[in-house]
Amino acid sequence: MQLLKTPLFLASILALGSSALKADVTLSNIFGDHMVLQREQANPVWGKADAGEQVTVSIGGQSHQTTANKHGLWRVKLDPMEANDQPQLLQVSGRKNQVSIEDVLVGEVWVCSGQSNMQWPLTNTYNGAVEIATANHPQIRLISVPQVGTQEPQDNFNGAWSVCSPESVGNFSAVGYLFGSRIHSALGVPVGLIDNAWGGSAAEAWVPRDALEADGGYAALLNSWDTKVAAYTDEMHAAKVAEYKAWLEAGKPGKAKRSPRDFRAGQHRPANLFNGVLNPTIGYGMRGVIWYQGESNAGRATQYRDLFPLMISSWRDLWQQGDFPFYWVQLADYLAEASEPSDSAWAELREAQTMTLALPNTGQAVIIDAGEGRDIHPRDKTTVANRLVRLALANDYGYSIDALSPRYVSMQVKDSAIALTFDHVSGQGLCSFDIKQPIGFTIAGADKVFVQADAKIIGKNKVHVSNANVSNPVAVRYAWANNPKANLQDRNGLPVTPFRTDDWPGITANAVK
Repeated sequence: MQLLKTPLFLASILALGSSALKADVTLSNIFGDHMVLQREQANPVWGKADAGEQVTVSIGGQSHQTTANKHGLWRVKLDPMEANDQPQLLQVSGRKNQVSIEDVLVGEVWVCSGQSNMQWPLTNTYNGAVEIATANHPQIRLISVPQVGTQEPQDNFNGAWSVCSPESVGNFSAVGYLFGSRIHSALGVPVGLIDNAWGGSAAEAWVPRDALEADGGYAALLNSWDTKVAAYTDEMHAAKVAEYKAWLEAGKPGKAKRSPRDFRAGQHRPANLFNGVLNPTIGYGMRGVIWYQGESNAGRATQYRDLFPLMISSWRDLWQQGDFPFYWVQLADYLAEASEPSDSAWAELREAQTMTLALPNTGQAVIIDAGEGRDIHPRDKTTVANRLVRLALANDYGYSIDALSPRYVSMQVKDSAIALTFDHVSGQGLCSFDIKQPIGFTIAGADKVFVQADAKIIGKNKVHVSNANVSNPVAVRYAWANNPKANLQDRNGLPVTPFRTDDWPGITANAVK
């Protein structure tokens, strides 16, 4: 596994040679006071010691021994434990010292990952002040992983668990906290939340380099980055920093400038976030992942059809927890509403996200109705969290609750109309919000020219779509725009998943880098 690759640590040991000092036994920082261990599964615990040193790990009446390998790395697995809200002590002992981790709870652990909409803090959301004031949940525990972008796999990070309170929760992921608080309220067990989101991050930055290299489809992307990195020097970056400082000292004349960042260590470079942010936590016992990302990849939406599943599969392979739950948020509505049907990279990215549902144990929260055209960061994170938590309650915790947005299944041409059939429709059937008839449908003939369509709900799960000027229709699209005017939903208020019936090449079909 990647977490066992510690070249810097190994190099330091070799450099010291036989005169190396005896090291204290240590734990990775993902293990610390106030942490939550995942209930009902064997949880790995790992750290460092002297090569060949015997290490003992104990908690709640169980004890495990192992020997540090030749690189000084050790690892054990705890026996599964039931949920426990009473603080426990985890002790790790070596020849020289003992490490005690206090106030350990056992419950449900979720990783909260993605880009800025997952990173978005609770304090900046609608009703954030109320949520913060009422966040007295000592059985919810929070930890944030610092933003480190690197091509070198990291085996640790600078972070610590905190107890959820009005003082600690404000800058934590809003979606993560709101999701976790509902899990806690529903189950009555401790909840641990690991936030590693990084604003603006690209999906390829979360994928290990070897996985990208093994798939020839990413050769152009990797080569493009390698070329840029090779041409960028420390001197060039220093010059940019100096230019920015001079602009500040001159009183910020002319056009505003941003402080230059070294893109080599940023959140877009392939594998950077996998190595710097994810790798130190891989293997920590958890229930699953909630993910909110895609905006940075919209220009390469067709590529995302393969990239996003590759990312999920890579994580699952390395975590060694099987096909753990992976639930994501589909892109919200954003930018200006288009008056006429048109191509849309955001629509194609949403389609790629929906296609990823082919992977087992995945789910998608559709929020086509919860965005803000003026802002890529919708402040309504409550709706987002509620739709994510439906998936977890229904799929992982045994609740009989509707969780999936209605989804297009099939079409049938009838005379000059197209009849569409949907599944995942709640018992009361489809409905249109606010007005009597559904809007958001477009229709096209063999000429592939889409026009606005009339739509009518038939029965529980069918919609008939037509346009008097399209006598021989062949395709329908719904909510196919950056910011579509669309109102079809089920009786739970879950919006119908945007879709198209055609497979004609989109505007991102040839975008690979």
